[in-house]
Amino acid sequence: MLPESAPDMLVLRPLGGADDDIAAVFPAFETVGSAQFAPPSPTDLGNQHDAGLLRAALRIGFRSGAGPFRSLAGIAVEPRAYQLVPLMMALRQRTVRMLISDDVGIGKTVEAGLIAAELLAQGSADRLAVLCSPALAEQWQEELRTKFGIDAELVLASTVSRLERGLDLGQSLFDRHPHVIVSTDFIKSTRHRDDFVRHCPDLVIVDEAHTCVAADDATSAQNQLRYELLQRVAAEPERHLLLVTATPHSGKESAFRNLLGLVKPELARVELDLDSDRRLLAQHFVQRKRADVRQFLTVSDGLADDSLAEDTAFPSDRFFKDETYRLSPSYRALLDDAIAYAGERVSAAGDRGKREARIAWWSAIALLRSLVSSPRAAAQTLRTRSAAALAATAEEADKLGAPLTGDGADSDVMEGLDVAPGAEIDDAGVRLAELADRAEALEGQTQDLKLAALVKHLKSLIADGYHPIVFCRYIPTAEYVAEHLDGKLGKKTVVRAVTGTLSPQQRLQRIAELAEEAGTDAAARRVLIATDCLSEGVNLQHHFDAVVHYDLAWNPTRHDQREGRVDRYGQNKDTVKVITLYGNDNGIDGKVLEVLIRKHRQIRKDLGISVSVPDAASTGVTDAIVEWILMRSQRPNQDALFDMEEIDRKATVLESDWNSAAERERSSRSRFAQRSIHPEEVAREVAAIRDTLGRGDEVRDFVRQALPALDGVLRESGSGDFTVDVTGTPAGLRDALAPVVGGDAVEAGRPISFRTTAAVARGEVALVRTDPVVGALAGYVLNTALEKVGTERRLAKRCGVIRTNAVHTRTTLLLVRYRFHLTLPSRSGERQIVAEDARLLAFQGAPANAVWLSDEEALGLVEATADDNTDRAFGERTMARVLDGLQATSDHLGVYGKELEAELRESHRRVRSASGEIVRGLDVTVQESADILGAYVYLPAGGAA
Repeated sequence: MLPESAPDMLVLRPLGGADDDIAAVFPAFETVGSAQFAPPSPTDLGNQHDAGLLRAALRIGFRSGAGPFRSLAGIAVEPRAYQLVPLMMALRQRTVRMLISDDVGIGKTVEAGLIAAELLAQGSADRLAVLCSPALAEQWQEELRTKFGIDAELVLASTVSRLERGLDLGQSLFDRHPHVIVSTDFIKSTRHRDDFVRHCPDLVIVDEAHTCVAADDATSAQNQLRYELLQRVAAEPERHLLLVTATPHSGKESAFRNLLGLVKPELARVELDLDSDRRLLAQHFVQRKRADVRQFLTVSDGLADDSLAEDTAFPSDRFFKDETYRLSPSYRALLDDAIAYAGERVSAAGDRGKREARIAWWSAIALLRSLVSSPRAAAQTLRTRSAAALAATAEEADKLGAPLTGDGADSDVMEGLDVAPGAEIDDAGVRLAELADRAEALEGQTQDLKLAALVKHLKSLIADGYHPIVFCRYIPTAEYVAEHLDGKLGKKTVVRAVTGTLSPQQRLQRIAELAEEAGTDAAARRVLIATDCLSEGVNLQHHFDAVVHYDLAWNPTRHDQREGRVDRYGQNKDTVKVITLYGNDNGIDGKVLEVLIRKHRQIRKDLGISVSVPDAASTGVTDAIVEWILMRSQRPNQDALFDMEEIDRKATVLESDWNSAAERERSSRSRFAQRSIHPEEVAREVAAIRDTLGRGDEVRDFVRQALPALDGVLRESGSGDFTVDVTGTPAGLRDALAPVVGGDAVEAGRPISFRTTAAVARGEVALVRTDPVVGALAGYVLNTALEKVGTERRLAKRCGVIRTNAVHTRTTLLLVRYRFHLTLPSRSGERQIVAEDARLLAFQGAPANAVWLSDEEALGLVEATADDNTDRAFGERTMARVLDGLQATSDHLGVYGKELEAELRESHRRVRSASGEIVRGLDVTVQESADILGAYVYLPAGGAA
């Protein structure tokens, strides 16, 4: 019953319910009674495990905990302790403005989702918009829905027509749908951008925010449009704004400043050498690498002990192996002839004008890259007209040619750029067609020794138990590789390809189908052939654990993005294997590997994070390599030393610029280290959360104990993981599990996989309280225990008499539920919430003369074991006497409730300590009568029956 109730109208909301669940009841027309559980019955006797089972089931089932984090009880993900830091920072701000820049794979999506769920639960925000690339929209939708219970509508170019047909006259779709996920490519159009700004939600998350800012130097038109949009969104000072990116710097100080300016205008002007300015920035900026959070809340963090320590199982390292191949004589001859043709065109175009020179240049690069990629990509490039050939000017030729032939790390050019580029210009069709025919004839392992090398290395990975992803630059190459691998890697190996020909949703579906087809057979292997449409944002760590770079990227950041799809939290393998294939005689791969890829790896190893390659210097190196190859073909008998010196000179410039960028990153990591929230503060809140909602080991013990006791068949699968066949469990439990694991899985007897990590694949169960399967099991145990009658087997009993060596005098343990009214002020006014908490209280002696024990002593009784038998008749008589006298404990239960009330009030104030406006008006009031849900009597072992 909510506080705004009156005698003639009661305002009710279920525990854990939302505002939509509020109902009004009129006592004049309906009979209204107090909702109380029936008292425990002395005949409802169980054993020594029942108190722990019932308490665990009750705490796991909480969806409206009384602690300061309102959303944690209701979401379906258990955050790591380090992921609470951004949330705690956010709750200290009246209007939340955050730049979350944790390293790849740490969990920035979860951190942003936690803040969003909390602001919505508290009423500080009413509507949410996520701005992201269209390729990641479905993944964001799935994450918000399954982990945070937020149903968001997709606003994409492919969905907007359908959404607009359902609008009322003059209504904006951003008003119609309170929570939306919006494609940044779609929203940049003038019509939709203006509508979005006018009706923008009060909470906005921007994914890959570094692609939405403009630097002071050359900036893509797409970045500029996004930046203008975000400037208008951020201009509303009352709007919550979360910017999410693993690469806030990207090597450009001006872009980083502009990013900070979106958070708060004054941050764009901070002097980072001043301690006061760094403290200001620290309130809004969090940036950590894996080494910072791999072990958290330990003595090394300044805590007194390791009782709350949390280890996060990131893969310990990437194992790199560079494998070479040589061209077959026929392939070598084709490449030489193609290079000779390209060199001729570049030389001839140089005499005709700048436009023609740039068109010939991009055509040459397209030809070289596709030939090195695969015979099929080469044939398609040779038969396709160059996009740059349509340009009217040299600048336009660069704009058209660079994206298709380069490897920009900017996500706005990722989608649709895995198509093979064209090389045909002017009147060269006949000559190129002849080269294309020769390329097609080279397909297969006999002439394509790169493909033969891939087969050899994949067989080795498969034999070692790995499930690899093979990344290709172009769609024709990926399709060619998948076609020629099919049936070559063993009967139990399933090979599939995912390219840009599929929509983002179809890509995820194809991956799920691959995993399902491979099945759970330990000998089965999954091999995915993919283009870079999967190199950013998509989480693949549950199905794959090795990466093969079939085609070298000319930007090493792309390699890091590919590897980051599997090297992240939730990866089962401790070491992710990375194989890079390169040709040692094609003139390109060796230099790219030496100058770019290996240098990038070394910086990452030294710093623990990746540093983006300086764009201009990197392009200078690759351009010099291409020039050397083309000019060598035109001057076969001349000394190429000068050209090699030019490559070395540009490589030296690149290394110098890159080392400077790495040093700036090292310095910034030190200056921007997260210091606004001390680990002791996090530890205090983590301890409070675990005391209220349960600890990880409690959940694991509950599931391991409950399912076998309900006739589930449990089989160990190593490292604490296990599977359970639930076909023999009671019908009520199977009905409860069917909606969350699938009715087919329950009835077909397919074992359910339970894992100790919170990062699980689809169909697996995380052993955390918020997992839907764990919640369904807890609900079943709790409901059957509290029912007065029923045909279902009741696993947990509400009473027990246990003889044990753990006590020396009669000791009674009570499981008590308290309820609280919370008044939480926010920007939109006060919010009234009803919450609950469960506690164990214990006393020695009779209830009328109780000697109360500490909380730690009461909790210890749950672990007590029965050391002697108890006669049932004696147990029922003993239990009846204790239950009859429990009324005498009501005063102490009331005092204890007041103590909880004060603790909770202080906890809420502490979390919001930095925002006085939010703290004023905050209140916690305990409901007068507590519910005794269970009573368990412990007697010294060996006593008379």
